[in-house]
Amino acid sequence: MSTTKADKTEQASQALVTGKTIVLDEPIHRGEQVITEVTVRKPTSGELRGISLIDLGQMNVIALQQVLPRISTPTLTQHDVANLDPADLMELGAEVASFLVKKADRMAFLRT
Repeated sequence: MSTTKADKTEQASQALVTGKTIVLDEPIHRGEQVITEVTVRKPTSGELRGISLIDLGQMNVIALQQVLPRISTPTLTQHDVANLDPADLMELGAEVASFLVKKADRMAFLRT
């Protein structure tokens, strides 16, 4: 069964509401716990307190270290974020940055 553009648009729209799960290239190890995937959800304005939206949109590492612990499941620590594989940080950061774009603009981009 193939996925249509409408299906992809609907999936992207749903991800804005519930969050998106990112499978990590390099798992996070916390003692005996191994984290292989992280779900990030759209932050509320309060969860963005003290953070420059410009920095967040540019995927500034320090801004991501502050925001990701507030919007990730399982909850990542600043230390976890600082030790992420760069490819994983880039994917998580891109997802967070996409939350700053209005839904209509994001859907228009996905349709093209």
